[in-house]
Amino acid sequence: MRPAQVIADCRRSDVVPDLITGLTVAVVLLPQAIAYAAIAELPPQTGLYAAVVGAIVGALWGSSRHLQTGPTNATSMLVLATLLAVAQPGTPEFVAAAGYLAVLAGFIRLAMGLARMGVLVNFVADSVVLGFTTGAGVLIAVNQLRHLLRLDIHSSPEFFTMVRTTLHTLDQVHLPSLAIGVGTMVVMVAVRLLPRRLPAAFIGMIMAAVATAVLGLDEQGIVVLGSLPRSLPPLTSLPLNSGDLFFELAPGALAIAAFGLMEASSSARAVAARSGQRLDTNQEFFGQGAANVLVGFLSGYPVSGSFARSALSFSAGGRTALVSIFSGLWVLLAMLLLAPLAVYLPRAALAGVLLVTAWNMVDRSEIARIVRTSKGDTTILTATFLATLLLPLEFAVIAGMLVSFGRYLVKSSTPVVHPVIPDVDFHHLVSDNERPVCPQLGIVRIEGSLYFGAVHHVETAIQANREAHPGQSFLLLRMSMVDHCDVSGIHMLEATLRQYRGRGGDLFLSGLRPRVREMLNLSRFDRTLGKSNILDMDDVIGHIFHKVLHPGICVYECPHRVFAECQALPKDDHAADMPQQTEAPEHEIDVISPTTLKLLMADPGTPIRIIDVGEAGEYRGWHVPGAESLPLRQLRERSSELMSEHSLCFVSRMGRRSSLAVTIMQDLGHERAFSLRGGMLAWEAAGFPIAVE
Repeated sequence: MRPAQVIADCRRSDVVPDLITGLTVAVVLLPQAIAYAAIAELPPQTGLYAAVVGAIVGALWGSSRHLQTGPTNATSMLVLATLLAVAQPGTPEFVAAAGYLAVLAGFIRLAMGLARMGVLVNFVADSVVLGFTTGAGVLIAVNQLRHLLRLDIHSSPEFFTMVRTTLHTLDQVHLPSLAIGVGTMVVMVAVRLLPRRLPAAFIGMIMAAVATAVLGLDEQGIVVLGSLPRSLPPLTSLPLNSGDLFFELAPGALAIAAFGLMEASSSARAVAARSGQRLDTNQEFFGQGAANVLVGFLSGYPVSGSFARSALSFSAGGRTALVSIFSGLWVLLAMLLLAPLAVYLPRAALAGVLLVTAWNMVDRSEIARIVRTSKGDTTILTATFLATLLLPLEFAVIAGMLVSFGRYLVKSSTPVVHPVIPDVDFHHLVSDNERPVCPQLGIVRIEGSLYFGAVHHVETAIQANREAHPGQSFLLLRMSMVDHCDVSGIHMLEATLRQYRGRGGDLFLSGLRPRVREMLNLSRFDRTLGKSNILDMDDVIGHIFHKVLHPGICVYECPHRVFAECQALPKDDHAADMPQQTEAPEHEIDVISPTTLKLLMADPGTPIRIIDVGEAGEYRGWHVPGAESLPLRQLRERSSELMSEHSLCFVSRMGRRSSLAVTIMQDLGHERAFSLRGGMLAWEAAGFPIAVE
């Protein structure tokens, strides 16, 4: 269906602009195809066949309108590293193995596309591609020195081996080859300095070929490519039945497939960010796979997406995927018409082109930005670069991916978990270790997934906050940034709930996302927690402050005003002279139940005076009928008003302040003082009437 869609997306007005843009891309693709095949020590026609078939098939079955598929420099280096283990360059077996390698890599990509594994590229950092590309540029440079100097040594993907061998044979330098190679490099640099954008590699190679033909440099020992075949990409016979070859090529095919997908996806995304196109990564995987399979059977070698050619396609005005198809056809036409001219193209000139290419592969500005902004990406970049130079290339790619995956796992398993408090304007919750916190309520924000790999980190952070503030018996978890919770996360929440309820407190959750809320429901944790503890209202802190927190602690024990709701609370100036409510009383306190108090109130023969020691606002909100308001902070000053009474019953919200009031009166010598057990909460729970002013 994809080819039909490509044709359907094209309008008649797009054909001519895309045809011209395709020619622009082909002028760049033609010399690159020859040069990149030289990196892999393959015949130039192998690169041209790969360019033609890869460009057409990749466009027909891919997703991006601008991605240009064909030979690339880093992939070519990977191909060389893989093929050197199975055959010698220049032999038919070497070329056949290159096609077989393309087929294997293609089937891996096809399988990943059909399995819809495109999401995997999101877990590989761009610094992996940058690190490998930089390392590959260094390897390409040291490998091309032997052609630039015409040294009689073999290519090797091992950096130190090539450096050592090159240094030992410098006495064999062929000066005419060096001159033609350096001249090509000078021409390329000069062309790029011109204000008009011209194909520097194409011009450099043409001028080198002309100079060789006119001056007869091939007779002075300069190696030339020789004539190219003038034919369509032919079918090739691949050793598909060789089990030994399969196992020898499999690691390299996996590395080429993985790196090629990263390279193609990052290139397509970079161009799509400028064009606004929405990409289908799975379709792109399929397109890259199909291109490699057909390239392998049609005498080519592994291909991938090229960022440079893709960016050129977009900037030159390309509109549809026809640009890539036309570029492949233009290269085919040039190969059929200009193939005899390759007999004059010096191998040293190709080496010069590749040395300039290797220099441009090192994206120095991007490396500097990564080093400046991200330690994690710098680590991945450095590890991949060093692995490229020190390890076999196929393992270097896998090592870079593993480091990237490892960093992702570390980041996802250590979500940000920090205590927060309101800012000075009470508009937002912020992390500020310098300001005081509420002695009753801890607020912790979790930013990340509550999955099995992260729960230990989250639980440790909550434990640290609990140990830092042992008086906080209530905990509010802000979970608006938690997008996933698994069974391990539920177990962590259950353990936290047990710990806080075990100390007489409670746990509250706010900002739950639908998926997390569904998990709480399926696991029935919402029933264990209580749906009243899952807070959806905007003013979560106000709700907890008025419905849960103990106002006596706010008034008598806490000198701070952490929340906006604290600002209007009176703070007792004599709190330091009063016993702390968290401490056990020195002598036993007499308590009466709500039922007993109700019976005493109904018996006129047993007079009892009821004193509500809550704050005035609490008293107005609810109190026992007939109770008088006397805030606890005023009790010492007005205790003489109560000494003549026979029986006193003190009432507070939960019974803590009323117990303290009984202690104070007993210390003053009043022996008939009682505390309402459970306070107003127990009175209300018993169903007895409540007075409201």
